Amino acid sequence: MSTLLYVQSSLYGAQGTSSQLAESFVGQWLSGNPGGRVIRRDLAADPAPHLTAERFQAFNTAPEARTPEQQVVVAYSDALIDELRSADTIVLGVPMYNFSVPSTLRAYFDHVARAGVTFRYSSAGPEGLLKGRRTLVFVTRGGIYAEGADTQTPYLRQFLSFVGLEPEFVFAEGLAFGEEVREKSLVAARERVTSLAALQLAA
Repeated sequence: MSTLLYVQSSLYGAQGTSSQLAESFVGQWLSGNPGGRVIRRDLAADPAPHLTAERFQAFNTAPEARTPEQQVVVAYSDALIDELRSADTIVLGVPMYNFSVPSTLRAYFDHVARAGVTFRYSSAGPEGLLKGRRTLVFVTRGGIYAEGADTQTPYLRQFLSFVGLEPEFVFAEGLAFGEEVREKSLVAARERVTSLAALQLAA
């Protein structure tokens, strides 16, 4: 059975524009995979805790030496990672907030980046351990960002690649530049969604 993991990070939940674009892809994916399973992780409704020294120490403590409190911390991280591992397709809805990703998404990343679990170091350098999963990132922005001013996309690409995921991006920009610019951008993004869904079915 095919499985899709959808991670939603908009403060507005399902009403966010990034969520609506991502949900459009999820709906088309389900149409082509009627027996498929969708796991939804809403980081606005259920945010991952921000990383603390205590939580980080729990990850670095040997399993047999963990306190009950550390076991709870690691079990939460393990559950997030298990969702990623179970998925054939990963979808991220990512609005731009203050030139970066939502802090809830960063906190989520901090809980799934685990040495020896989702990545490892070797003599050849770091190796991601989540390879083989199609990863689609739906990014929405109020402004329009030239490549040099875009700090969001390089961060997402670097982090996802670090754990073995090679992202494909769909952008909807200029959403705060008036209705005409907004609608033109959304139409192009929706067409890209349909194209990506068709490629998924053909794969």
